Amino acid sequence: MMERYRILILLGVLGLVTGVALPFLMVIGLLTSTLGLNFFAFICQVGGLFLGLMGLANYARRGRD
Repeated sequence: MMERYRILILLGVLGLVTGVALPFLMVIGLLTSTLGLNFFAFICQVGGLFLGLMGLANYARRGRD
């Protein structure tokens, strides 16, 4: 079974990629820029960063023990 830190890091990467891809698609014109979509992209970026850092902290703590 995958350990918890790997899942957190994977979710963090997924959130960061989504948070970058959505504004890029808005800039090139494939998606219409709306306030809700902009907030969703921002929340994905911040949440992905937070989850990734939590996963890395758990990984570092596990390696130290």
